[in-house]
Amino acid sequence: MTAQAAIGGAAMLLAACSTAQAPADSPPLHGVTPGHKCDPANIQKFVGQQATSELGAQMLRASNAATIRWVPQGTAVTMEFRFDRLTVFLDGNTRVERISCS
Repeated sequence: MTAQAAIGGAAMLLAACSTAQAPADSPPLHGVTPGHKCDPANIQKFVGQQATSELGAQMLRASNAATIRWVPQGTAVTMEFRFDRLTVFLDGNTRVERISCS
């Protein structure tokens, strides 16, 4: 392979990795839902309550989060942060142990 062919091949690979601007009406990146940013100010009142779908709906309304992530005791979770997500950690009796916006 000639040096010129190698450089041309490398240029093609780099061009394939370029990023293009997404159209304005495309879905948001990284799971951020427009109009939703989790606010932790009013969620600690739910600690100690039994986990139910109704409680989840109340927590979503109180926090302005778009999604909720239930984490049963002993479950591993990813560490990525999302501004629109409420994470609810449960104890062994499926009661809310702690809550965070993440």
